[in-house]
Amino acid sequence: MTSFKFSVLDPVKIPLVKKIYKSHYPAGKPKSDERIIIATQESQTVAVVRLKTVEQQRLMTGMLVIPACRGLGIAHQLMQHLKQNELTDNDYCFALAHLEGFYNQHGFQHIDTEALPNTLKQLFSRYTGSGKALVAMRYHDRD
Repeated sequence: MTSFKFSVLDPVKIPLVKKIYKSHYPAGKPKSDERIIIATQESQTVAVVRLKTVEQQRLMTGMLVIPACRGLGIAHQLMQHLKQNELTDNDYCFALAHLEGFYNQHGFQHIDTEALPNTLKQLFSRYTGSGKALVAMRYHDRD
């Protein structure tokens, strides 16, 4: 399996990540108040994920692997990095329904929408109200 370097994005480099999102995931809008983790290979960004603080919780959002690099295990390695260095029991994600199994492999468990903290519940409702098929999930450290 190919090895990648993982790091927290320097906020000065957000315009570079914005270009990546614009090309491959236009709905992704990175912001300077988010913790952005990138995976690089030979100094090229090949994957990105954002951790957005929402009151006392964080929402993992905008996970993207560059299409030309998919199938190399980058997303699994990125999730492993997050488990070891970032994620806590206060982290949530709204997974696309077909990716629920992927996130479950990495410590996220499906939770009922009513179990979401109020602000996240409102956000989830807004996202699903616009037609997105999402599953509310919460991270539980199993180690």
